[in-house]
Amino acid sequence: MPTPSDRKRNVAVVGATGAVGEVVLDLLVKRGFPVGELRPLASERSAGTTVKFAGRDVPVLEAKPEAFDGIDFAFFAATGALSKDLAPEIARRGGVAIDKSSTWRMDPQVPLVVPEINPAALDKHRGIVACPNCTTIGFVMALEPLRRAAGVKSVVVTTFQAVSGTGKPGIDELNRQLSETAAHQRPTTQTYVQPIAHNVLPLCESFRDDGYSTEEVKLLYETRKIFGDDALDVTMTCARVPVRVGHSAAMLVETERPLSAEDARKALAAFPGVIVKDDPKHNVFPTALDAAGRDEVFVGRVRKDLVSNKLWLWQVADNLRKGAATNALQIAEEMIRRGLK
Repeated sequence: MPTPSDRKRNVAVVGATGAVGEVVLDLLVKRGFPVGELRPLASERSAGTTVKFAGRDVPVLEAKPEAFDGIDFAFFAATGALSKDLAPEIARRGGVAIDKSSTWRMDPQVPLVVPEINPAALDKHRGIVACPNCTTIGFVMALEPLRRAAGVKSVVVTTFQAVSGTGKPGIDELNRQLSETAAHQRPTTQTYVQPIAHNVLPLCESFRDDGYSTEEVKLLYETRKIFGDDALDVTMTCARVPVRVGHSAAMLVETERPLSAEDARKALAAFPGVIVKDDPKHNVFPTALDAAGRDEVFVGRVRKDLVSNKLWLWQVADNLRKGAATNALQIAEEMIRRGLK
């Protein structure tokens, strides 16, 4: 007798022409997701184009309510405005919207899920599941093994975020500015407030009245929701760097109980989806290039702080894969395993 995991699912990808949408389409094939019908969707402006899926051209349709009739899973890799308007339409039609925007993350009725950490949160879904921010996912994947081993009291983190975190416009801006500066021209800015080529910008997204950026506060509140810990102290600075793919973070972690660097490495290495790359004697540590195109979160430079019992570590993840598309597909796969869809 066929099991729920054998059944094909009808899938929609909203934002199919964008940077994350393209990765979702690629991973649906590579991960062997049980796709029945595929509907690539986008805004009215992109409707009528085509995308590649499993070696064939598939027409892109306009993302509107009737496009979700009969859809089991809709992966949102588009603007928050689209997910705000359309995710409830999918839920009303009996499907599940898995949203990568920030629209639904802090809604108390919507699970915010990293499957390796809090898969049971999916049991309470009401047709919408939120993916954390791409920076948050790599961050919590590195924290969770330490949390399970010794508890986590506080974290100070500085992130170094790739331009693809801003989607195709960010990638295009870096490429254009690199060409302009190579030709001894003044770099033109459209996406970022200052040139990103050969530069580091201490701003991701926009500043709030309190001086923090909107990207920074996501690390605090999303991490607390995923861990179910409203007392967790996270202090952060998020910076944009001229890297195409791969978000990096330097993390100073205060555990609730003493934890040696060696025990931290063991806990990290044993955690699913985490790879420890840490051999200082041979200059071995993870970089954005190591993480690009990979689904794992890489951790290295694990060491005791020189003046406290805190731990330093360096974490890197592909923001388009585990930070976005892979995590979304893992959510759908976990829902199928749990018999939720």
